[in-house]
Amino acid sequence: MAKIKEGFKGERLVSLPENLLNDYGRDPLIGDLYVRKIGFFPRVKYHYVNQPSGCGYAMLVYCTEGRGWYAVGGRRYEVDKNSYLLVPPHTPYALGADDANPWTIYWLHFQGRSAASFLPDRPEPRPLLPDEHSRLQDRFRLFEEIYVSFARGYIREYMAYASMCLHLFLGSFVFLEQYRRSAAPARREQAFSARVIRYMQENVRQQLTLAQLAAFFKYSPSHFSMRFAKETGVPPIDYFIRLKIRAACREIELTALPLNEISARLGFGDPAYFSRVFTKVMGIPPSEYRKRKR
Repeated sequence: MAKIKEGFKGERLVSLPENLLNDYGRDPLIGDLYVRKIGFFPRVKYHYVNQPSGCGYAMLVYCTEGRGWYAVGGRRYEVDKNSYLLVPPHTPYALGADDANPWTIYWLHFQGRSAASFLPDRPEPRPLLPDEHSRLQDRFRLFEEIYVSFARGYIREYMAYASMCLHLFLGSFVFLEQYRRSAAPARREQAFSARVIRYMQENVRQQLTLAQLAAFFKYSPSHFSMRFAKETGVPPIDYFIRLKIRAACREIELTALPLNEISARLGFGDPAYFSRVFTKVMGIPPSEYRKRKR
């Protein structure tokens, strides 16, 4: 069976030369916490990393789809979607994607004088389950800011900004409750549909069914659908698909990502199906939409 560390279709990753990173490590503004390498791997079958002696840096792996595993300290842990793990420096470990349902992961290597403050006491993966307060999309946007800034890291100011963002990004995992509650308004008085739409937005990268939506809000599928449609005039799954296409439009307009990667990131397993749904909602194929916006 093939085992691959990097070089996957649709992957994105950025690194900087070691001598430049060493210089940044001595910088008074950057050296407390900084990125060494960052990337995104979509549905990476046969992904495998083995570090029997560990590494000189820490690593975050955030699984958003599929499954994987993580072995450390003589134990093996399963890593499910909507969970993350933090690998300490100088610690032997191995990790990899599940063969049948390979993971999609956002990951980064980080280092610095305060890096140890963001590492957990226990090695097992931690869940990040979506709910009305989860702020998943805020976290994804923050990852993109770090990625873009780090990609321009030959300029000190961009590297410094990536370092500032990294504090918040890691804090959103380690101080999860504070991250969720600090920006979440009280929602009990909100309309039912507003709460559902918020949940849909947090799960826009997932494949949700009517039964799953109804179960989360503790309704039967028929009652849930009827109540949502009464408030919005649109069936819930139709609304969810429109949110996905709206998110796809933003990705098409604001990034140079390939359409098949945008499709995968928004939970469309088949790019051809994504194109059909996009065309139905927007009136033109996604390729034509990109041409017009450019």
